[in-house]
Formats: sequence, C-alpha cells, structure tokens
Amino acid sequence: MTKPDKDPDKHRDKDPDDPKGLIREAYKLDGISEAECRSILVDWALSLPPGADYAQTAARLASQAPRDADHPMTALLAAASAPSLNSHRRRGGRAARVTGLAN
Repeated sequence: MTKPDKDPDKHRDKDPDDPKGLIREAYKLDGISEAECRSILVDWALSLPPGADYAQTAARLASQAPRDADHPMTALLAAASAPSLNSHRRRGGRAARVTGLAN
C-alpha cells in the first residue's frame, strides 16, 4: 500500500533555472528575512551547473517571480541580475605581477 503524496510540488517539472526549487520555496515563506533570502540565494547559485550564467539565470527568475515588491528575494534577484560594474577579471600568474610587457 502506498501513502498519499503530501507534497503536491514534489512531482512538478523541475525548472532548470531553479533546479532545487529554492527560489520558488522562498517566495512561499511568510516573514522571511533578507538574510535568510541571501543564504537561499547563495545555496541556489551553488546548485547551478558549471558554466551557467548566474546573472542571466537570476534575470529569468526575477521575470518569473511573483510581483511582490516587498519580498526580500525580489530585490536580491534584481541585484543579482544587474550587470557587474567591475567586469574585468582577476589576472593571475606573471601577468598580474609584471606590468608594461612589450607585445
């Protein structure tokens, strides 16, 4: 005899942008704080596949999110999807230590 499934979202199609359903579940929690949402957002980012574009994925989730401007996850997704002001990457090795190399 099988038990009835108590979680109706369990068999819902997985969203590739939210593989664990963390963002969706965060919106269901009443009274969640910004710090808790930030923690969830970090866990969500770590669950993305290697090479995934974090900002584009956050932008897609922000566009699908409930239109609750007061929810802390809404502001965090908007911030995560904004283009980075510091777009250059860290340089390592000799190129970082030596300046003015002739090409």
